[in-house]
Amino acid sequence: MTRGKGIYLWDEKGKRYIDCAAATFNLSLGYSNEEVLDAVREQAEKMVHITSSYMCEPVAKLVDELVKVTPKDLTKIHLKVSGGSTANEGAIKMANFYNKKSGVISMFRSHVGQTIYTMNVSGLGFRREPFSNLGNANIVHVPPAYCYRCFYNSTKDKCQMMCATRIEEFIKYAANGNVSALIVEPIMGNGDNIIPPREYFVELRKLADKYGFALIFDEIQTGVGRTGKMFAADYFDVQPDIMTIAKGLGGTGFQIAAIACKEEYSKMEGFYHSFTYGSNSVSAAAGVKTLEIIQRDGFLDNVTNVGEYFVQRLKASQQKYDFIGEVRGVGLMIGFEIIDSKGEENLELTKKITKMAFDNGLILRTSRYGIGNVIKIRPALTITKAEAKEVCDILDGVFDMVQRGSIKAVESAIKTDAYAEPSA
Repeated sequence: MTRGKGIYLWDEKGKRYIDCAAATFNLSLGYSNEEVLDAVREQAEKMVHITSSYMCEPVAKLVDELVKVTPKDLTKIHLKVSGGSTANEGAIKMANFYNKKSGVISMFRSHVGQTIYTMNVSGLGFRREPFSNLGNANIVHVPPAYCYRCFYNSTKDKCQMMCATRIEEFIKYAANGNVSALIVEPIMGNGDNIIPPREYFVELRKLADKYGFALIFDEIQTGVGRTGKMFAADYFDVQPDIMTIAKGLGGTGFQIAAIACKEEYSKMEGFYHSFTYGSNSVSAAAGVKTLEIIQRDGFLDNVTNVGEYFVQRLKASQQKYDFIGEVRGVGLMIGFEIIDSKGEENLELTKKITKMAFDNGLILRTSRYGIGNVIKIRPALTITKAEAKEVCDILDGVFDMVQRGSIKAVESAIKTDAYAEPSA
């Protein structure tokens, strides 16, 4: 790839692609957003970086803005982290430091991070296979609220929220009796775009209060407007004790992350969790401008409206093509399952569809590092309904090819010039 603008990428041959993954789900404002780049250029002329031992204007502004937009009780911001993995690890450290406990509860299929510790907390066990020396003492994994494939073989109308209430059994019999934190992605990012019912988080909040542990929201993917609200905590109307933020905060690709927490969790000294490029001046300037743009009138409404359009189109396709399983989405965090005739995961077809989509100018990513059966649609939040229609038209063309067993391109169904510049 040689350049990008908005939702589009071009390769060295000049072919245009629509990126429905927003790079690694981090380009909330798309490629090369001019307003963010202008803010970065202005800051770069003054100072690119300074040690986090000192304060600078963009960092101070970003802290103030994050306090304003995060849930009301999260009044402390820690910016000395440089990515989602270190933010999540830091959040758990802060909980342990305050609670004087060490046990952690995490979800099956959760990503959490790439450090040694966060890989242990991750609910994707295959990631630990090559590292047999890694221990996961005091970490307990529990089933997520995956209603489409319920771990307890129940249904929404009968389950009585067992995915949440039975966590109490894990606390009593599987944990070390010393639970410090439960970390959860409000909507699972890598783990199949699972969207729990709202009442699930009500139950988690009750458990956290009852047993005195921190409820940590991993909003690395869901945060900064992805759900049509500033944070998924707002969408689900729940108050976490700690929240982690990264990816979309950099707007157009700048590396910035943060931990937001209640006052009591902020007592840990910075030297316990501080990184060289945390609170970088240029990246902080990008974060300030990104938050300003996302808070503008109509921005989040567009995320909601375009997301609803995607879901509507995908559900229409689901009725037409029997290999599409559940379609689920909130805002522009959307996923749909590819299944076989028995309703089981169809990994081979999932890969085939994403490859065919790529050949027709559409970049898609699949769940669980490419070995899952959920195709994810998470474009830049700036995508328009007209652009979303183009995406859906390409997908329908691909679905039709799959249904007919055809390997030919279907230009009649995909009305786009793959080498054209985007319209203004």
